[in-house]
Amino acid sequence: MKKTDNISLVFSFLAGLLLLFLLAPLIGLFLSTTPYSLFETAQEPEVQKSIWLTISSSMAATLIFSIGAIPLAYLLARKKFIFKRILLGIINIPVIIPHSAAGIALLGIISRDTLLGKIAESLGFSFVNNPAGIMVAMAFVSLPYLINAAIDGFISVPERLEKVALTLGASKSRVFFTISLPLAWRSILTGLIMMWGRGLSEFGAVIIIAYHPMITPVMIFERFSSYGLQYATPVTVLFISICLAIFVAMKVISKKTNHAETGEN
Repeated sequence: MKKTDNISLVFSFLAGLLLLFLLAPLIGLFLSTTPYSLFETAQEPEVQKSIWLTISSSMAATLIFSIGAIPLAYLLARKKFIFKRILLGIINIPVIIPHSAAGIALLGIISRDTLLGKIAESLGFSFVNNPAGIMVAMAFVSLPYLINAAIDGFISVPERLEKVALTLGASKSRVFFTISLPLAWRSILTGLIMMWGRGLSEFGAVIIIAYHPMITPVMIFERFSSYGLQYATPVTVLFISICLAIFVAMKVISKKTNHAETGEN
């Protein structure tokens, strides 16, 4: 007689409860919205502009700030120096502080009265109520996801491969771009996707710095606070649907890229 695996039953039950907790609100949200209301909402120029601004700002923030995040992750993965643990802790601060507090902190260095704000003004733009401010806020709260993923990726690359290449006469920059970066790319790509996704959902920091132009999370909040749940729900469902579609597409592309690199079928 087959022995009952009690621990598997308990784990399955707990996992089912957790999945129900995660899925029930989303299922309820989608069921509460009619196709007609979704179609009407999708036709609104204000909604279209807001969704495009949100997606493009998050993508731009991810690409721009990755230029510094990836080298930083490499240094943290490879170098040993004093206060390294403290620096790692500082990098993760945006994850643990309230994002409204993050917005206030950022506003303290990029508002019009600050040095950075005055420099920006002299160049013809302002961070406050501007897409530039939106990107800064998104990047601040989402950078830890990319940096941590990239650190893990670089750590997984055998250091001996880099040392062998150096002894054979390759420059450090060539070693980085031909060995370290390609071998760590899978983790870095995951970090880029996570950073982009986290930036999409940011609300607290953005609303402090740039209420306008209005990104979709801010629009959802405004419609809910001004008109109620019924008016906010279609925008929410539309935004979630678009984000999920893009996220799934990016994961599929990422998986195909990884298979191509490893030669898997």
